[in-house]
Amino acid sequence: MSKPLSILFVSSEVVPFAKTGGLADVSGALPQTIRELGHDIRIIMPKFAAVSERRFKIHDIKRLTDIPVTVGERNLLGSVKSSFLANIKTKVQVYFLANEELFGRTDLYTDPETKEAWPDNDDRFIFFSRGVIETIKLLGWRPDILHLNDWQTGLIAAIIKAEYAKDPLFRGTKIVFTVHNAAYQGVFPRESFAKTGLPESAFSIDGVEFHGGINLLKAGLIYSDIITTVSPTYAKEIRSGPEYGFGLEGVFRKRARDTYGLLNGMDTMIWNPATDQEIPAQYSAEDLSGKVVNKKALCERFALPFAEEAPVIGIVSRLTDQKGFDLIKEKIDDLLSEDIRLVVLGSGDTQYEDFLVRVQKKHKRKMGVHIGFDEPLAHLIEAGSDMFLMPSKYEPCGLNQMYSLVYGTLPIVRATGGLADTVIDLDEKPKTGNGFTFVEYSAKEMMKAVRRALSAYRNRDVWKAAMVRGMKSDFSWTSSAQRYIDLYKTLLKRK
Repeated sequence: MSKPLSILFVSSEVVPFAKTGGLADVSGALPQTIRELGHDIRIIMPKFAAVSERRFKIHDIKRLTDIPVTVGERNLLGSVKSSFLANIKTKVQVYFLANEELFGRTDLYTDPETKEAWPDNDDRFIFFSRGVIETIKLLGWRPDILHLNDWQTGLIAAIIKAEYAKDPLFRGTKIVFTVHNAAYQGVFPRESFAKTGLPESAFSIDGVEFHGGINLLKAGLIYSDIITTVSPTYAKEIRSGPEYGFGLEGVFRKRARDTYGLLNGMDTMIWNPATDQEIPAQYSAEDLSGKVVNKKALCERFALPFAEEAPVIGIVSRLTDQKGFDLIKEKIDDLLSEDIRLVVLGSGDTQYEDFLVRVQKKHKRKMGVHIGFDEPLAHLIEAGSDMFLMPSKYEPCGLNQMYSLVYGTLPIVRATGGLADTVIDLDEKPKTGNGFTFVEYSAKEMMKAVRRALSAYRNRDVWKAAMVRGMKSDFSWTSSAQRYIDLYKTLLKRK
């Protein structure tokens, strides 16, 4: 085997320490799998107040206390603590950059009282970016690869290219920047630029400037050696126009040759119907008998009448426009006029929460709703539903369609991002199909796809074959991690 790579994985959130979305899942799973494949990968993230030192056995690193970090005219101090991301096979070291003033808050990015972003998020993530670089210098450990994730880390690439290009410590280090969701960009006013400490030349159209302010996602895009996104289709979509690029589509187009779409994996230890302890009956592609037991249990959970011939359509989602809830709202009457049961688990925009509760009260024998999040219930919905509805406006990767496929629950999705890369329309490709897709973002097209699914459900042999194909899909992190390792090695060979 060739020499193991050394990789520093930089993320603002990592499961199980802190999570607001899919970034945390990736940041917990991908490094563990890369470590299993024999490489020296370490993680660094902020030490938020929500990260329990007792629960995670986090300890101080004595030689990494009171590290001076400059943010504009402020001289701040950071300390680095350590723990491990441990599973059965591996231990990945995790560093936590601490500063009580900036990170000693329960919520990661937003003020829970105002629901607005913390007003000093610029200071917080400028501090984090510079603190990461200072930590590397003090560790005396040179990463071959610096793997940055989303806007919270984008500035690191700009600082290294501007200030450390000739530093022996970073001379051989290559920078990979992963975009998990281009809608979140870290945009701040002109005054924030001075706090970054970057040379004035970086405040330009070819640097971090964005409509008169600064954009930290753009910093990552401009200054990294290569860019990855979380699915092949999303890599193309973000350069197609403002619908997906959110104002940065020109930058994505400029860097198209250096952009790679690598599909995320899923945690097959947690999401596996053959071993899932959260569901009443385990089942597999070889023995599907447990599926109907879970369907009955799901109907009972929501006090819905069970009928094997009436399909259950499940939804587990954030309740937002991005996830297609404007389409669901428009066609809810048509949907509930069909011979189905509809179950929804999620939270999000108040308008959709209120709407779903209101409709459920009118249709108690057709629809079940749980506002909030409930992990065991999410597993029961995946296992007990016949179909899974996910009509997203855009979906960089998506995990629920993967969970659905391996649980034999056929997804009905809009063909965008990772949904287009994982769900094959059964009507278009009867021999390889595993779900139902629609292209145009409209309630009418969504309903057509639902009705095609309901029609196919009546042909039990065709349906069962599609279920089995989905359940045999390989969405493990091993194949995704290997693609990242191959990409790292290719990048290190570049002059």
